[in-house]
Amino acid sequence: MQRPYSLATVKYRNAERARIAAKPPEIKSISDIPEAFTKFVSDETRAGMLLVVAALVALLWANSPISSIYEAMAGFTFGPESLGLHLPLSVWAADGVLTIFFFVVGLELKTEFVTGALRDVREAALPMIAAAFGMVGPAIIYLLVQIFTGSDAFSGWAIPAATDIAFAVALLGVFGKGMPPAARTFLLTLAVMDDLLAIIVIAVVYSTGLNFVALAMAFVFIALFGVLAYKRVMKWWILIPIAIVAWGFMHASGVHATIAGVAMGLLVPANRMRGEPQWSHHLAEKMNPISAGLVVPFFAFFAAGVNVSASGGLVDVMADPVAIGVMLGLPVGKLLGIAGSVYLLTKFTKLRLGAGVDMPDIAAIALLAGIGFTVALLIAGLAFPVGSAHIPHAKLGVMMGTAIAAIGGGAAVNYRAKLHARGPAANQKRRLML
Repeated sequence: MQRPYSLATVKYRNAERARIAAKPPEIKSISDIPEAFTKFVSDETRAGMLLVVAALVALLWANSPISSIYEAMAGFTFGPESLGLHLPLSVWAADGVLTIFFFVVGLELKTEFVTGALRDVREAALPMIAAAFGMVGPAIIYLLVQIFTGSDAFSGWAIPAATDIAFAVALLGVFGKGMPPAARTFLLTLAVMDDLLAIIVIAVVYSTGLNFVALAMAFVFIALFGVLAYKRVMKWWILIPIAIVAWGFMHASGVHATIAGVAMGLLVPANRMRGEPQWSHHLAEKMNPISAGLVVPFFAFFAAGVNVSASGGLVDVMADPVAIGVMLGLPVGKLLGIAGSVYLLTKFTKLRLGAGVDMPDIAAIALLAGIGFTVALLIAGLAFPVGSAHIPHAKLGVMMGTAIAAIGGGAAVNYRAKLHARGPAANQKRRLML
C-alpha cells in the first residue's frame, strides 16, 4: 500500500501541476501547432505584445534600406477586377481581413448586452456615459489643436477617440495586479461601449458616395445570416459564403466593409438553449485566436509601416497639427473625458463607482484608456483623402500617443495596485495627505 503524501508534498505536487498547465505546450508535431498557438494568443498580454511586435517590425522595415520591399508588398494588388475587388494588400488588410476582428467585436458586444456587463443598464450606466465622454474629450483636444494652429484638418477628430480593448486590458492585467475586480469590469465596460461608438462613427462619418442598391443587398444577406443564426443553422459552409457576399456588397456600397462583420456578429444569438452552447460566446472564443493572433497583427503590420523620412522627417511630423492633436488627444483627452465625467456624475447624480474603486483608480484607468491602436489606425486611414500627408502623420501620432498612455497608464495603475495591496489604511492616509 502506498504511503500517504505529506501536506507539503501535496502542495508541491499541486503547484507543479499548475505550473505545467500554465506553461505553453511543447510542440512535438505539426498537429500541435494550432493548439499551442491558440493557448499563446488567448493570453491578453501575449496578444498585445504580438500586436506591438508587428507594428514595430513594420515601422523599422519601412524606414530601413530595404523599405522598397515593404512598399512593394503593401502595394501588391490582387482580386477580381470585375467586382471592384482588385485591391492592394494593405487595403485587403484594412477592409477585408479586419472584418474578422469586427465580427468578434460584434459577438462580444452581443454577449455583453444579453448576459454580460451591459445587461443591467443601472450598473453599466456610469462606464457607458464615461465612454461617450471618453470620445468627446480626445475629439475636443484634437479640434482645439487644429483651431489654435490655424489648421483646417478637422476631419481627423475621431482618430484619438477609440480605445484598444485588448491592449488596455492586457496592461491592466500586467501592471494592475491588486486592483479591485470592479476596476477591470469598469475598463471592460468602458472599452466595449467605446468600440460600439467607434463603429457608429465609422459607419456614419466615414461613409462616402453611397450606393444604396449595394447597401440594400448587403443588408439582405446580413439579414439572411441573422435568420440562419437565429434558427441555429451553424454550418460554416453555409454561413461563411453568405458572410463573404454580404461583405462584398457592403464594400461596394461605400460604407466601410468591416461594418458587415459587426452587424453579423450582433445577430448571432446570445441566449443559451438546452443542449447547445451560448453561440455568441462560443464563436467569439473560437474566432478570437484568429483575430488576436493573425488578423490584428496582420492589419497592424500594414497600417504602422510609415516611412518617416518620406513623410518629411520627424520634425515635419511633429510640426503637423494632426500628429500633435492625435498624440495629445489619446492620453490627455481620455483622461479629462473619462475621469472628469465620472467625477461630476458621482458628485451630482446617484451613480456610484463599484466596490473598492475610487477616483484615483478611475484617473489611472482613464489614462490607460488612451491606448488607441487598431481602430485608431483604421480611422487614420479613412479620415483624409488617399495620398494625403496627414495619413502617415496621424498614424505616427497614434503610435506616440499610445506609447505615452501605455507608459503613463501602466505606471499609474501599478501605483494604485500597490496602494490597494497595502490595504484601506494606505489609501486613507494617501487621501488625507492630498
